[in-house]
Amino acid sequence: MNPSVNTKKVEGFGLGFRFGLADQMLGAERSAADFVEIAPENYIGVGGRRARLIDAVRERWPIVSHGLCGDFAGGMPFDLDYMRDLRTFLKRIGAQWYSDHLCFTNLRGAEMHELVALPFTDEAVKRAAARIRDVQDFLGMPVAVENVSAYGEMPGAEMTEADFVAEVVRESGGHLLLDVNNVYVNSVNFKFDPRAYIDRLPLDRVLEVHVAGYFQEAPDLLLDTHAMPISDPVYDLFAYAMAKLPHRPPVLLERDGNFPPLAELESELARLDNIAEKVHAAA
Repeated sequence: MNPSVNTKKVEGFGLGFRFGLADQMLGAERSAADFVEIAPENYIGVGGRRARLIDAVRERWPIVSHGLCGDFAGGMPFDLDYMRDLRTFLKRIGAQWYSDHLCFTNLRGAEMHELVALPFTDEAVKRAAARIRDVQDFLGMPVAVENVSAYGEMPGAEMTEADFVAEVVRESGGHLLLDVNNVYVNSVNFKFDPRAYIDRLPLDRVLEVHVAGYFQEAPDLLLDTHAMPISDPVYDLFAYAMAKLPHRPPVLLERDGNFPPLAELESELARLDNIAEKVHAAA
């Protein structure tokens, strides 16, 4: 392993490393991605091709880790065996931080493999913040929570989604993974101003930015599929977010299905880079 690559500061514009892109990304002589993001659930405790892939990734890019089943806001106790395995794995791959979604994924011990939105209540803020602090202490590295897309609202809300996300980040002492696409998707699905949402967030705590594509199921219903190109409204909202941020966090393009040629994804990375450069030149 080349430690100078794996320990290089995570910055710039990266791609999510997915099995459907693995051959293209690793086979390219040069990469437009400055870093990659991996889902640890896909690699912990497995060998064979997956183990070889992660070793090859470590040779080429700095890595950040984005979980799918962290259950940051759930009611069940953490699986300590899994958390120990996660900590060991993150250390082995040189991950520079860990992030997961601000939702619950586990119901009475059953993993749902869905990102279930929370009620926007003070009680949920306190529970999520406490669990995030526990994860951060246990892993011994920065931890960020991602705002999630949703298709229904939990009853009993005491605040807006933006205020809920902001309160969790502030009370936990952790960081925010700002998913611009999720903000836009929810703004259409629940009819709010996405720019006003971003204005409510603790932008100084943003550790990473995600951008992706959605599928338009109906005029008033968007699905966060990560399987389409980035839409123009999301590019516009990304420009707005970058202008508001007090610093330049790394930006990740997520693509989880319907994989195009790598050149198409790299052109999206280039467009994101150009937008960020124009925003900061104007500032």
